Amino acid sequence: MYSNKTINPSLQYFFLVGLLTCFWSGTTFAQITALTNANIISGDSEQVSRQVTLLVEGQKIHSILRSDEPIPADVEVIDLQGKYIMPGLIDAHVHIRSFGDAKRALLSGVTTVRSMGASHFADVGMRELAGKGVIDAPEILAAGYHVRPQPDPAFFMDFPELSHLMATGIQDETAIRAMGQAIVSRDVNWIKTNATARAGLPDTDPREPYYNEAEMRALVETGAAKNIPVAAHAHGDAGGRAAVLGGAKSIEHGTYLSETTLKIMAEKGTYLVPTIAVVSDLTLPGGDYDNPILEIRGRHMLPRVREMAANAYRLGVNIIAATDTGYGPDGTLRMSMEIEELTGIGMSPFEALRSATALAATFLGIDDHTGTVKEGLDADLIVVERNPLEQIQTLRDPLLIINNGKVVLNRLDF
Repeated sequence: MYSNKTINPSLQYFFLVGLLTCFWSGTTFAQITALTNANIISGDSEQVSRQVTLLVEGQKIHSILRSDEPIPADVEVIDLQGKYIMPGLIDAHVHIRSFGDAKRALLSGVTTVRSMGASHFADVGMRELAGKGVIDAPEILAAGYHVRPQPDPAFFMDFPELSHLMATGIQDETAIRAMGQAIVSRDVNWIKTNATARAGLPDTDPREPYYNEAEMRALVETGAAKNIPVAAHAHGDAGGRAAVLGGAKSIEHGTYLSETTLKIMAEKGTYLVPTIAVVSDLTLPGGDYDNPILEIRGRHMLPRVREMAANAYRLGVNIIAATDTGYGPDGTLRMSMEIEELTGIGMSPFEALRSATALAATFLGIDDHTGTVKEGLDADLIVVERNPLEQIQTLRDPLLIINNGKVVLNRLDF
């Protein structure tokens, strides 16, 4: 079955266990795929492992072999011809609402997403379907509805018992706790709140604060009772600082955050998810936003969010890559664009990649199974033509995408 060279002891053990499993259960071996002639970027190191073979068994990375180690016979071989394997990208702020959205995200190289808003808990349902492998979708961390003064009316369709809050809105600690508890009851992974008004509506001012520190703390305590963290949308400094002091784990956007607030974030370990590229989208026709007032707003906000993110990086705030897109059929934002933006604020290509892989996995609490290319972790992988540590633009065009061990895109021969 093998060549007469010495076999890696871990492989001997692997095949012995597989043989006994087949004998006892009557089942066949899981499909093994060998990605040969590969250069690997792990996601947590700048070192490139060159000319190696990566073995995928089932949904997992089984092992990484040196070029002089033989591969098992009778496995599927994909010759990468010197191309680069890296972890699938983690988009930490999306608004995916349909199977089509999820598939488009996946085919762009995103193998994990954190949903930051979906009516009727569509993200929770898709999370479960993706986990069962019945839809082609990234791994999904769900948040359901936004906690904000005027919630999505659909929230009250799901929770008619809270209809008394329709008239008053979610305006004080009691109402905030009630809405937070309702959301938590639907088995979400995160709570999302709006600490300030939105930027993507022409009749709002994104700097306007919504909640004070005590109100934010009430929501954080509600989530903490079930070990669920809070992500706070905040463009303005007053609302953003209230969210930081109230205990939010992450600030989304942060356009107008002051250096004082950023220093507090660095001290407290609060993460920043700046979503710079989506502000670029405000300034352009088409895409997720296409409105003349938003175009004017975007031209003001774009240099400010870039300046803020550069200050955050200089002060040591942990920065996470994300798009804030829904991956809809008309959307033009992709993670490669945000990663390139992060190199523009002073990050090295490695640091920018890490913010979308290993660091993002740590931030989301999923580094036990994804975010890096290591034996035993999920086979969430993308292959690109050139070394992204030298040419970050290569991320725009993934040639091979593997999601939980399944090849969902392969155009290596094109």
